[in-house]
Amino acid sequence: MSTTRIEVVTIGDELLLGFTIDTNAAYLARSLASVGVHIVRRATVGDDASEIASAVGEALERTGAVITTGGLGPTSDDLTKQSIAALFGRGMHLDEEHFAWMEERWTKRFQRPLPATNRQQAMIPDGALKLENHHGSAPGIWLEDERGRWVAMLPGVPREMRGMTQDTLMPLVRARVSADTVVRSLTLRTTGIAESVLADRVESMGGGPLGVSLAYLPSIAGVDLRLTVRDLPEDEASRALSNAAERLRERLGNSIYGEDDDDLAAIVLDVCRTRNLTIGVAESCTGGLLGARLTAISGSSDVLRGGVIAYHNDVKMELLGVSDATLAAHGAVSEEVVREMAAGARRVARTNIGLAITGVAGPTGGTPTKPVGTVWIAADIDGDASSALHRMWGDRDEIRQRAAQWTLELLRLRLAAPAS
Repeated sequence: MSTTRIEVVTIGDELLLGFTIDTNAAYLARSLASVGVHIVRRATVGDDASEIASAVGEALERTGAVITTGGLGPTSDDLTKQSIAALFGRGMHLDEEHFAWMEERWTKRFQRPLPATNRQQAMIPDGALKLENHHGSAPGIWLEDERGRWVAMLPGVPREMRGMTQDTLMPLVRARVSADTVVRSLTLRTTGIAESVLADRVESMGGGPLGVSLAYLPSIAGVDLRLTVRDLPEDEASRALSNAAERLRERLGNSIYGEDDDDLAAIVLDVCRTRNLTIGVAESCTGGLLGARLTAISGSSDVLRGGVIAYHNDVKMELLGVSDATLAAHGAVSEEVVREMAAGARRVARTNIGLAITGVAGPTGGTPTKPVGTVWIAADIDGDASSALHRMWGDRDEIRQRAAQWTLELLRLRLAAPAS
């Protein structure tokens, strides 16, 4: 049976209860789209044999092609293989070769015998193809019936699932793909601009429709613009995405800071590195989050020299040189203080650039004039400071994350501005 439409069933009580976020289905969607395969429906079920069989059976009737993740482990709640085997009218048998490999692997790694419960991982449905797992102990399963309908069962552990998708699943899927078309997406990233403002600017531009689908994806980091084309040959898809992205760039200009998975911190660091600029940070309400964003990027030490978490006013004065008079006149959450903090960060770290944040992250501490979400940010480049006031929304964590992101954006825009 040729494959262009697939359903995905992710399995596990932890997914339904919300303790684990389902990243597997998203990864599968991206991987399959690259070869022109549509995931037309996604379902999540718990560790219940009848629910697994029902979800997979209904999906098989609709598309004839299903991928499952989860339920291949050694414990009593791992029921995927036997549930789907029963659906196909198949029994189960022990794969002696795989079981021997598991025993040897376990003994070498842990210097003790393999627990009896792990035997379940070597049980294979009759007539199934075992999918090698080079990233863990549980094999995947490919089970196909006489009508050409198939189910591919992958582990639920994301690292194992991703490795097996590329190693073993994708070659099998490609062999069954009859379409010479692809599904392609391109994401343009923005921050600090409201979704509605972006939509007004995009929808009012001339030149007619983009010719691709456009989705607005807001998050704490900003609003991503996801462009997607479906059912086109690969070269046409690439051309359509490129043309649409170019039109959006012309319309939105420097509001777009990157593409796809680009990290704003990495972009800022690259620009600074190219110009031999260094950064020092001073943080109050973010408590080190801005520094963490920068140090999360490998190689950041050649740009970021250090910083100060100046949560208390005494630290602002003693380490950053913020004046007592400024604090008394304007308060810690003010333009005057944040600019002095940025200058202090630059001086203390002996850098070209000082970045600073001060604000009210909440949920307490707000006042009528400075409510929760009031945040001042500043960027001081060789003594030339700029600052901005933001009224941020969300809970404490969201406000802090937005503050760090928008401070990086303030610096990016400063660095992108033409020299005066």
